[in-house]
Amino acid sequence: MSLALERGVIGERGSALTDTLALVGRQLTHLRRAPGKFVGIAMNPLVMMLVLGYLFKNFIVVPGSGDYNEYILAGCAAQVGLASIGPSAIGVASDLRTGLMDRLRSLPISRTSVLMGRTLADLVLAAVTVVVVSLAGLLLGWRIHTGLWEALAGYGILLLFVYTMLWVGVLVGLVIRTLETIDAVGALVVVLFSFLSSAFLSTDGMPSWIQPIAAWNPISAVVTACRDLWGNPSSPVRDGLPAQHPVIVALVSLGLMLAVVIPLAVRSFRTATTR
Repeated sequence: MSLALERGVIGERGSALTDTLALVGRQLTHLRRAPGKFVGIAMNPLVMMLVLGYLFKNFIVVPGSGDYNEYILAGCAAQVGLASIGPSAIGVASDLRTGLMDRLRSLPISRTSVLMGRTLADLVLAAVTVVVVSLAGLLLGWRIHTGLWEALAGYGILLLFVYTMLWVGVLVGLVIRTLETIDAVGALVVVLFSFLSSAFLSTDGMPSWIQPIAAWNPISAVVTACRDLWGNPSSPVRDGLPAQHPVIVALVSLGLMLAVVIPLAVRSFRTATTR
């Protein structure tokens, strides 16, 4: 969708919803022409699934009992959210560099719609990636052992986590802006937050001073909630609030993060586009 067409579509209809949908359509068109972003996001979880779930699965003991491929699927799917932070941040920083944000700002649309359109379009891409990861998991032996509604609830929590990480990426891109630094930070986040959680290994075997950090890591609550809702193996030790009530902790923590990150991102966007 050209900028001139955007001006016509958005200018004729002043609602924030129409603005957002028009920008989602523009962003999806761009993503369809640049599939490299999809490859970059999908690569991390697929590689981890192949390396840990196929090559090294006989060397890793699943907490309690069960198939390790079923244990790590939730962790690999959650990596889609972590892997989306870097590309989302780079996209925002690149738009600021090229002047696209200034051109969008000249249109009669709200600042929130610009960022909302980008995050919703990226969420569509991330959802497709989650489907690909799930299909790969099915090939390696992962299965859902609960009903339809529990399965959908697990995916709902997972996509909420992904959407939260996309807003984190937007904020990072607006604050840092240097593409090289963003790339380094994004890679560090994927590795650090994945392994400082129960995504791939039980927190029970971690050093005692790290266990509370890993237990309260929102990723641990998200993956534990997904495992419970999908009927997959999980840690038999359920000490502490996050382990005992992972669904509630995941929803509350992600809701609080969105309540903080979105206003900060919108304010940073206004500051960046008024310089």
